[in-house]
Amino acid sequence: MRRPPAVARVLERVTGTVRRHEMLLPGQTVLVACSGGPDSVCLLHALVALRRLLRVRVEVFHFDHRLRPDSRLDARYVRALCERLRVPLHLGEADSAPARGRSVEEWARSVRMPALVAAAREVGASRIALGHTLDDQAETVLIAAITGSGLDAVAGIDPVSPPFVRPLIDVTREEVEAFCRALRLRPRRDPTNRDLRLLRNAVRRRGLPALERAVGREVRRPLARTAALLREDARELARQARPAMAELIEEVPEGVRLPCVSLLSLPRALAARVVRESILRCGRPPAREQVEAILDLAAGRVGRRRDLGDGLKAVRNREYVCLSRPSPESRG
Repeated sequence: MRRPPAVARVLERVTGTVRRHEMLLPGQTVLVACSGGPDSVCLLHALVALRRLLRVRVEVFHFDHRLRPDSRLDARYVRALCERLRVPLHLGEADSAPARGRSVEEWARSVRMPALVAAAREVGASRIALGHTLDDQAETVLIAAITGSGLDAVAGIDPVSPPFVRPLIDVTREEVEAFCRALRLRPRRDPTNRDLRLLRNAVRRRGLPALERAVGREVRRPLARTAALLREDARELARQARPAMAELIEEVPEGVRLPCVSLLSLPRALAARVVRESILRCGRPPAREQVEAILDLAAGRVGRRRDLGDGLKAVRNREYVCLSRPSPESRG
């Protein structure tokens, strides 16, 4: 039976994206992360429709964050969807709540991702498909620019970061909605996506539309192309930084130490990458302010100390900047 044009358009895009980036190989099992929202529902239907062409096995994972009283209805919806499509479903749910003052989005990701990876390992899925779209890519680039983030952030979302793949990354949100309408699907709608206090929602619902009105043209695809170009630069910098990381980062029982003279002899872009990797090895995600503080210590006088926050501390001795791992009590 001939597919509606809106469906055929998405399937063609997904096929091209998967093949161009070699996202899925014949014989692989792909675990689709499905929240029940439009993007993940479109992703699931697309991969099920293409599974014979791509020669992959499709299974589904749904995670209940338990942040809303009706969140169990999302799981019920995904279960019915999987039964109709005849694909296996795996469920997970949060057994904690976000601490006071912590970003709910950050907390949700921190509990969802380990459960997702564990489920993929359990079912033998070598790839995990996420529902990021071209609009998500454009929003990510714009948010990185607004917040003054570095090259890696402005380079946006990588289509392939094993085990994660993003088959919808060249599909717009408008195309996703048209796909769902054409198949008469009724995805779940998360009310928090309308909360304009969240930066991504503000950019999505007001920022990007206002920018397009101001310049009189569509900006999402150009922003996505910019991200793709910057990812090439970011990969080259990462390649150049790897030998310096291997040579300069010395792990010690207390944490990590970096030789000041050698660190400062590097171009600043490479030195910053070495410092970021050092912070990661101390068990913390690196922040720009922390990187700047460590480079400042390396250039300063002996004996200076900095409390870098997040349980991380640094001290400048005669030869090294020493980073101490956070104590167990400070790990949130």
